[in-house]
Amino acid sequence: MKIAILGTRGIPNNYGGFEQCAEYLSVGLVEKGHQVTIYSPNFHPYKEDSYKGVQIKRKASPQNILGQSASNFIYDYLCLKDAVKQDFDIILELGLITSSLSIIFCRHKGKVIATNLDGLEWKRSKWNNLVQKITKTLEKYGVKYSDYLIADNVGIQEYINEEYNRESEFIAYGAVDIETPNPDCLVEYGLHVYNYLLSIARLEPENNLEMMFDGYIESGIKTPYYVVGNHLTPYGDFLKDKYRNNGIIFLGGIFNKEHLDNIRYYSSYYLHGHSVGGTNPALLEAMTAETFIIAHDNLFNKSVIRENAFYFNSSSSLASLLKDEEIIKNKSAFTQSNLNRIDEVYRWSIVVDQYESYFKRILDNK
Repeated sequence: MKIAILGTRGIPNNYGGFEQCAEYLSVGLVEKGHQVTIYSPNFHPYKEDSYKGVQIKRKASPQNILGQSASNFIYDYLCLKDAVKQDFDIILELGLITSSLSIIFCRHKGKVIATNLDGLEWKRSKWNNLVQKITKTLEKYGVKYSDYLIADNVGIQEYINEEYNRESEFIAYGAVDIETPNPDCLVEYGLHVYNYLLSIARLEPENNLEMMFDGYIESGIKTPYYVVGNHLTPYGDFLKDKYRNNGIIFLGGIFNKEHLDNIRYYSSYYLHGHSVGGTNPALLEAMTAETFIIAHDNLFNKSVIRENAFYFNSSSSLASLLKDEEIIKNKSAFTQSNLNRIDEVYRWSIVVDQYESYFKRILDNK
């Protein structure tokens, strides 16, 4: 098969979840004998024409002129406009919202477009009401004009069916093993083995950071709470001002995977507040690192970790969990079950096989 993957900031990954998906998926499909092309913005630092057998095609992005959000619509349009002129068997769009206008207005008769919906972008509370309505409309028509839909979370799959009466293929996101744990790097961040709470997240309202911070303070526990994520934003400044001198320490962004894995592994509790996405890569990484997870109570998180975590839906419910010293007795059973689930569903080898099988079924039914 000849496959094009669009909608990302290119490979090798130096940005986020969809880029990691594009990298592992494209390389895996090439290893299985397929021809894969990744569309990449011209500002990506990797300048070679191929990466581990994956062809790279660059398109201009006006990010420096229009900013990231607006430029993504233009970049996605330029990528799809080019891709439909090529002889690809499958065009995979990773992400729906900024590609939706392209899918609607690019003539792609005879070309197969499969779209991975990602999360429910219109629910992000950082958007005002107008932006949320526009985003929901883009989702509606993007779903309508995509030939096939992919959901990386059962919750997203159910949403697509209930909201739009359309079927989608559930294909999970992949996880990467950690190296043998080593606590040596902890001193660099002021951390002590099994003596800190941890969250790793973008500092955005829908990740329920205020709920988690309030619950931590209400619990009265003295264990410090460390937060990894870029805090040099307006919302980050707001959080730092609001929770100053309350035992919450903002470490900023950390991009060394070995360090992140060890920071996760040696935490007392991992608090996961994401609430509007599909399968969040940070949650899979927490499972792989054998963390003891306390997660926000929503369908997306529960479809991934099921009964192998404790859940909160308010600051008071989180405070009650943090004060309960007995819950830690579940750690061994929970972490082993989460590792088993990673092996059963969330390995990249499994994900690559599922994408290949789905693409073949699409072409057989074309």
